[in-house]
Amino acid sequence: MKKLINNPEYVVDEMIDGYVAAHQSYIRRLESNKRSLVTNKATREGKVGIVIGGGSGHEPAFMGYVGSGMADAVAVGNIFASPPPAPIVEATKAINKGAGVLYLYGNYAGDVMNFGMAAELSEMESIDVEMVLTSDDVASAAKEEKEKRRGIAGEFFVFKMAGAAADKGFKLADVANIARKTNENTRSMGVGLTPCSLPQTGQPSFELDDDEMEIGLGHHGEPGVRKSQLESADNTADILLAAILEDMPLSTGSDVAVLVNGLGSTPLMELYIVFRRVQEVLQEKGINIYRSYVGEYITSLEMGGCSVTVTKLDDELKELLDHPVDCPMFVQK
Repeated sequence: MKKLINNPEYVVDEMIDGYVAAHQSYIRRLESNKRSLVTNKATREGKVGIVIGGGSGHEPAFMGYVGSGMADAVAVGNIFASPPPAPIVEATKAINKGAGVLYLYGNYAGDVMNFGMAAELSEMESIDVEMVLTSDDVASAAKEEKEKRRGIAGEFFVFKMAGAAADKGFKLADVANIARKTNENTRSMGVGLTPCSLPQTGQPSFELDDDEMEIGLGHHGEPGVRKSQLESADNTADILLAAILEDMPLSTGSDVAVLVNGLGSTPLMELYIVFRRVQEVLQEKGINIYRSYVGEYITSLEMGGCSVTVTKLDDELKELLDHPVDCPMFVQK
């Protein structure tokens, strides 16, 4: 597969070079660790800090969500690989304003291990740390084993709500509880149409025939629940939404936020066609879409396909969702 890169070994660092150069008013790179990026916006003393992170290849996640109203720092890993503890710790020290720091990351073994180690090291520096992992992917484990589920595009809503809570002056434990509450009320399901390829190998991450799709595919190409013949946009949306609503039943009159997320190479045209059907189904069920988001929020290199995320909202979460954000890759007034 064709890629516009230089040396495959340096794609992540060269991407960070370009990103920081393009968004200098928002973000800076720490001299102590080239994989630690922190906000350039002034943050007040006593504000809870938020560090997010994960592997590269999911852009605009995770770098794109550092800014006012969301995260204060990001630790950047290699492609589809967790950042090691060192950049997480350096980011933590850089943004600590005396109120503690919250780590937000997906439920992947490497992230769990490395963020956990970073928390221990940061606490040795007398920094209070809370950790919340995201686990919104209904395809990755049964309802009875929710603790094993992966975090996918639903991370966006966890970042959004927690960032708003921190910006409003919530205490560390309360910001962490908001993140947990958001995660508990968020479900996602994805579908893969075409694979991505790692720059180092150039080989596809999985195989699908031209007339096939994979339901429940993970963001790193992890196998889904099944392969099937390629379906129409409406049928595909129905499949994804049915899995979400079976796992998280919603009553008539419920308010939700919806994200239709592109995985990297699916045109906006197709994403809006999917959203059209999602909106129709929810409307038929008497479920109100309070806010909707369509586009590429958490991708997988050039993978084709999309995911649908639904977050159930109460008044508290609606207020936090409405809170303004100013990040390089996401602005909400």
